[in-house]
Amino acid sequence: MTKSTKIYGVDISKDVFDVMDEQGVHQKFSNDPGGFKSFMKTVEKNGLVVMEATGYYHYRLAQFLYRKSISVSVVNPLQVKRFIQMKLSKIKTDKSDARAICEYGQKNDVPLYNALNESQAECLQLFRLLDNYLKQRTAIKNKLHGEEVLGRPSRVVYHSLNRSLKHLDKEIDQLESRLLTLVKKEQQQQLTHLKSIPGLGTKTALFLIVITDGFSKFETASQLCSYVGITPTIRVSGSRIRGKSRISKKGNKKLRNLVFLCAFSACKHNKGCKELYDRLVDKGKSKKLALIAVANKLLKQAFAVAKSGRPYDENYRSQLA
Repeated sequence: MTKSTKIYGVDISKDVFDVMDEQGVHQKFSNDPGGFKSFMKTVEKNGLVVMEATGYYHYRLAQFLYRKSISVSVVNPLQVKRFIQMKLSKIKTDKSDARAICEYGQKNDVPLYNALNESQAECLQLFRLLDNYLKQRTAIKNKLHGEEVLGRPSRVVYHSLNRSLKHLDKEIDQLESRLLTLVKKEQQQQLTHLKSIPGLGTKTALFLIVITDGFSKFETASQLCSYVGITPTIRVSGSRIRGKSRISKKGNKKLRNLVFLCAFSACKHNKGCKELYDRLVDKGKSKKLALIAVANKLLKQAFAVAKSGRPYDENYRSQLA
């Protein structure tokens, strides 16, 4: 990005998106192909459009602009939120948010957006739906348990819940099978190498590949750990405030949960992770903090394996860092 680049801040919602440029010119467009074309006519050739990653709503506009050779940056909403808070702004409107995003793009070195191909886009859709079905399945299991606790559950309710559970299990199996097929087609070698890491399961390896676009979205392992939100936060102030260490939770929740679950297995089967866990526990650290550290190490091992293009080797130093 050059200094002559004109920045456009975009605050996007389901039906419309607001645009604010550096001169303070505000425009509003419909969030559909017609609105995209109208907006594109107002963007300078060397302009940069900055928008937040807002679930599904930003995706179509970002893809459209990218295909029209217009520079786009999709930034983390949390970073923009912190930027607004630092300014002590008391106004919260779509227009003010577009202005804040524009200012954020001016004052920060924002990353350029890379459009997803059809396979990558389908993988993300599969994971979103899979995540939704997994939550539904957990809710039904909890409901079944609650009905059983009653002692004499209704047969109609019980059978209905079981039918729903079987249906979800079938759908989840189909989605996971399709996801595995797509990833094998694009990243078979990387998937095999990631699965060679003791403690890292197939599902977590799949999710890592899809979310990181084959680890191409991150330059360092620390960036990946921060994105997942698996880094510990420590509260220490003076001699009185000493809060418990916790996971930062400022990242991808689904991936964070999967990696944290993998940490339990890694403590038993992954030599480097086991040594780290035992060392921290022996020093008096809590088991939860030790597990967080193991999860962090697992991600670093995965990053090293992916970037090196070689399977896991417990004696290879960079994979144990």
